[in-house]
Amino acid sequence: MARKLRVWFPGATYHITARGNRRDRIFRETQDYQYYLSLIKSCKNHISFNLHAYCLMPNHIHLLLETKDQPPGPIIHYIHSRFAIRFNKRYELSGHLFQGRFHAELVRTDDYFLTVCKYIHLNPVEANIVTKPEYYPWSSYAKLVSNKEDPILETKKALTLGDSPLTR
Repeated sequence: MARKLRVWFPGATYHITARGNRRDRIFRETQDYQYYLSLIKSCKNHISFNLHAYCLMPNHIHLLLETKDQPPGPIIHYIHSRFAIRFNKRYELSGHLFQGRFHAELVRTDDYFLTVCKYIHLNPVEANIVTKPEYYPWSSYAKLVSNKEDPILETKKALTLGDSPLTR
């Protein structure tokens, strides 16, 4: 059976998730997290998109990604294929790193945008990794609320949407 096509149009925003095969870790060391973030930056040099929020958990990722001229598939393929090749080489593994196809939930409203943003940033708190989202180093939360420059992050929309739960 053919897989269902994703809804896409220029400017579509998605909550992208992907997890490790068998729920295994996809980030084992600091360098793994850093490399994934560097791939996002590199991808932005090839494919135009906005990243509004991210959280890299030990065994899965969350991205709040707004497309421009291309659907999310080529963006995630660019990042995940390069990441998996390096990961497998580094840890002397073979086979799939990510479990199946990435999930992409279309974000249609500003309210849902803020809900997803909050969900992404609270993920490490809910997983009992940290007590406050700003303590988790592999999330965009601290950069977003402090409005620190980050070459991969677009903060304007999240910070200008009404009474943002991000700044409470």
